Amino acid sequence: MLPIAFHPIYKHPLPEGHRFPMVKYELLPQQLLLEGTAEENDFFAPDIADLQHILAVHQRQYVDDLLQLALDPKAARKIGFPLSEALVERELRIANGTILGSEKALETGIAFNIAGGTHHAFSDRGEAFCLLNDQAIAAKYLLQRKVAKKILIIDLDVHQGNGTAEIFQNEARVFTFSVHGKSNYPFKKEVSDVDIALADGTLDNEYLCIIAEMVPKLIEQEKPDFIFYLSGVDILATDKLGKLGCSIAGCKARDEIVFTHCHRFQIPVQVSMGGGYSPEIKTIIEAHANTYRVARTIFT
Repeated sequence: MLPIAFHPIYKHPLPEGHRFPMVKYELLPQQLLLEGTAEENDFFAPDIADLQHILAVHQRQYVDDLLQLALDPKAARKIGFPLSEALVERELRIANGTILGSEKALETGIAFNIAGGTHHAFSDRGEAFCLLNDQAIAAKYLLQRKVAKKILIIDLDVHQGNGTAEIFQNEARVFTFSVHGKSNYPFKKEVSDVDIALADGTLDNEYLCIIAEMVPKLIEQEKPDFIFYLSGVDILATDKLGKLGCSIAGCKARDEIVFTHCHRFQIPVQVSMGGGYSPEIKTIIEAHANTYRVARTIFT
C-alpha cells in the first residue's frame, strides 16, 4: 500500500503560463493506476487543514490576510498566482494531505502527497507559488503530538528550501538538508542546517555521489525518527526552471538512495512531489511516476 493524498483538480482559473505544470496533478494518478503502481484504495482526498496546525508554523496576521484575501499587493505578487478562495482552499488541503500522510507513514512506512513541497512559504509570507509550507506544518504537527522527537527534512528540489530553513532556523528538533542549484531561485538563500549548492549543468554522477554520501551520514548523525522528503524532478536537464543536468535515470537513482536508507533504518518517510517543469508533460509524469515505482519496489 502507498497512501497517496490525491488533489485531482486545480480548481481556480490560472493565467495561460501557469496551467501547463498543473496538469501533472491530474495525469500522474491516472498513470499510476493505469500501470498498476497504485490502486484506487491507495488514494485519499484530504479535507481542509485545521487552522491550529497552520498557526503552529505561520504567523496569524499572514494567515488571516490569506483567508480574507487581503494580502498586500506586493506580497501577493511574490506568490505568483492570482489570489482566490479556491487557491487558499487548495493550499489548506495540500497541508492537510501532508499531515495525514505523515500519520499514514507512521503506520505503513511511507506516504505521498501528489502535490505539496511548498518549501518557499515562510512563517510570515508566501513566495514562488507557495502559500503554506506543507512539510513544515506536518513536521510541527508530529512534534507537538510527541510522535516524533527528531525530524530530518531532505529537500532535493532544484530550488533551495528557503522557507523551510527560515521556519526551523531555531528548532533543534528539525534538521533541514537542501541540495539545490547554486544559481537557481531563490537568489538570496536562507541558511539550512546543511546546504549543498551545485554548479549549473551538474550531471548524474556528481549529484548521486553527494546524495549517496550525505543521506546515510545525516541519518547516522542526527538519528531522526521521521523523514520528510521533497522529491522535485526539476533537477532534470530538460527542466525550464532548473539549471542542473540530471537524467531521468539519475533522478530515479536519487529516489532509490533516499528510500533505501529510510527502509534500511526503518524511518517513516512522507514524500511531497515538489517541482517539475520540463517542456513535455510526458517527461514530468515519467520522472514523478518513478518515485512511486521505486517506493513500491522497496517498501512492499
